[in-house]
This record gives sequence, structure tokens and C-alpha cells, in this order.
Amino acid sequence: MARFYERLDETLQEFIRRQHLFFVATAPRSGRINLSPKGADTFRVIDDRHVAYQDITGSGNETAAHLLDDGRLTVMFCSFDPDPLILRLYGHGRALRHGDEGWPALSGRFAALPGVRQIVLLAVQSVQTSCGYAVPHYHYEGDRDTYLRWAQKKGTAGLAAYQEQKNLVSIDGLPTGLRPDALLPESGAAQPDPPSSTLKS
Repeated sequence: MARFYERLDETLQEFIRRQHLFFVATAPRSGRINLSPKGADTFRVIDDRHVAYQDITGSGNETAAHLLDDGRLTVMFCSFDPDPLILRLYGHGRALRHGDEGWPALSGRFAALPGVRQIVLLAVQSVQTSCGYAVPHYHYEGDRDTYLRWAQKKGTAGLAAYQEQKNLVSIDGLPTGLRPDALLPESGAAQPDPPSSTLKS
């Protein structure tokens, strides 16, 4: 049976910390709905109402475009081990980038990875758990190193060029807000500060 919560208690936070995979879903006011899998130890719980994930360079940038256009964001975790559980976080998100105020404090929570284009912040408005009884068992064997090898081969300039080619608009033509030089922390105007609670240690 599904249950709703106003915030992430310690039990749910610990469940999140044990997961190796999560999914993010967004939609613009008009256009395609996007659903993306994420991994590589890029998710962090900031507090019981705020979470964030480190967004690395990819072939598209739908989430950022949808957050600019609409703002709604859903994050889902599901257990593949013997204790079934599905956890969904509903709320509004935004992207924080190199050069924005608050970036140094927030980025310091994550491992340094090449090609990080933004950190997506989610202000959690509602938390839902459900059974997950029909989710199959899978065994985690480890993270792929394919992205790291690809990003290291391209280098900073190559990744910036790739972002300029692939990441500035969504597949529906919506702007993502990503600067072509997003990998260079000294450039760009600052966005408003994230909630102060997202920056506490």
C-alpha cells in the first residue's frame, strides 16, 4: 500500500544511501515527458526536505530544459534486493552550475568527476513509498567506467564543445540554460542562492 510523507526520515535517507541507481522524470508544459536513469554515486541527501544529484555530460539535457520551463521533478528509487520498496520524491527542482553562488559549497559534497555540467537541486514537497512486490531481483556488480574513459579522452575543451553541440536545447527545442563554457567555473552570471538549508554541512 502506498504511503505519503512530508519529509525524508532517517530510515528513508538510509535507504537512499544504499541505492546504486535512481530515475528522474520531468515534463515541459508542452512536449515530451523525459525519464532518465542515473548512477555513479551522484546522489546526495542534503536534509529531510532537500536532495541533489550531480549531473554529468550526456547526449541530451532534457531535465534542465524542463526545469526551466515547468520546474516539476520526480525522483524514484526502487529496491532490487530481498526487501522490496519503491520510493518517489516529488517536488520542484532547478540546476545550479559552475560560477553560480552556492556552487563551491554544494559541489564539495560530491566526488570530483570530469564533465559535470550542473547539480540538480530538488525541494521535496511530497514523499511516497509503495511495495515494489513485482520488481525483480538484480545483483549490483559495479559501476561502468565507460563514461570516465570517454570524458577523460575528450578533455575539458572537448567536453565543452560537446555540450555546446548537444546540450543547449531540448529535443523539443526548449533552452536548457546551460552555457557552452559551463565547465569553466570562472564564467557566467550567478543564479539566485539555493535554500540555505541546502548548503549546511
